[in-house]
Amino acid sequence: MKKSLTFIIFLFMVFMASGCETWHGIQKDTANGAEWSKDKINDGAKYIEKKTE
Repeated sequence: MKKSLTFIIFLFMVFMASGCETWHGIQKDTANGAEWSKDKINDGAKYIEKKTE
């Protein structure tokens, strides 16, 4: 009984640790994605501006 309870607690702790890391990773990727998109749009606009001058 004690071994199974310990195992269940261990699995719960692993699940919680991986879930928290995944959530922080998603938040970080989302923030970086917005900045990456802005940079790409600005680069494209500069390229078009140079070609049309």
